[in-house]
Amino acid sequence: MLHAGIDMHKEFLMVTVLDEEGSEVVSPRRIPTSGLSIEEFFGEFEPEEIAAVLEAGPNWYWLCAQLDELGIQNKLCHPLKTKAIASARIKTDKIDSRTLADLSRADLIAESYKPDAQTRYLRELMRGRSFMVNLRTGLKNRVHSILAKINIKNPYSDLFGIGGMGFLESLTLPDVYRDSLDSYLEVIESLNGEIADAEKKATRALEESHEARLLSTIPGVGLITSLMITAEIGDVSRFDSHRQLCSFAGLVPSTWQSGGATRHGRITRQGSRWLRFALVEACRHAVGRPGPLADFYQRLSRRKGKSTAKVAAARKLGTYVYYMLRDSKDYGELVCFINGERG
Repeated sequence: MLHAGIDMHKEFLMVTVLDEEGSEVVSPRRIPTSGLSIEEFFGEFEPEEIAAVLEAGPNWYWLCAQLDELGIQNKLCHPLKTKAIASARIKTDKIDSRTLADLSRADLIAESYKPDAQTRYLRELMRGRSFMVNLRTGLKNRVHSILAKINIKNPYSDLFGIGGMGFLESLTLPDVYRDSLDSYLEVIESLNGEIADAEKKATRALEESHEARLLSTIPGVGLITSLMITAEIGDVSRFDSHRQLCSFAGLVPSTWQSGGATRHGRITRQGSRWLRFALVEACRHAVGRPGPLADFYQRLSRRKGKSTAKVAAARKLGTYVYYMLRDSKDYGELVCFINGERG
């Protein structure tokens, strides 16, 4: 078997190919990131005789998809766990490429999860919707800022509902504020359409996702949040325990240990920020409904405060999510199991 280490950049790839003994079959070679160049390079080998490895990063999707089409086995390595690269004192594209090939040859790749096409689609859909919602929120805040600057009181509970929009359009304002307000409202209206379109697609995706339908049975967790959690987790069997899933969400305390002393600090915030956001958001609604999660939150908030309790409850919700997906149980079945175990 031959091993190709790929150091990936936006405009080019640096590729080194080694045999099982560590000899260079292809010395570090710079390849443009055009599809034809990559196809020509890997066309020199039989697909079954070569395996490729590259670092997980923001733009790996297209390359892994192309290698899959060529029938070439490929893996993503976790850069933070690949200490030979992360801690190298001399770090160049050629060295990184050679190191990746060496680690593949020695079967020492700290492999990163590579979601399938459907999971990637769901992630892009839900992250894109979340990005547009954040943009819309920022624009709405700008509208409120304009009204505050010129001391106009808002008589509507929902300024951006039908009545509120009519009120905003009827205002007589100085030109500079009127022009800004019209621009903001136009973009908000456009974003409303895009967000609604994303939510229609999400509704169709929910019908096809058994996992998301299970999570939507959690009180306070709706369509969007359940799909986002499902998309970010992917295949739950890749986690050996609920602790691993919560660690992936960055919701576990950081730990320092030296000699016999162990000290815990704030949560690590390493892993999927989208999953962490979704669990915290879901928890914010779920703790307002009767159940074991609300009981846990109330007990902890009395002792340690609401902020600490919110994070701990989000971690507890991550535990529930893990067992619901692993055992294919809805929330009611899980609660019955928890209550039965307590009894």
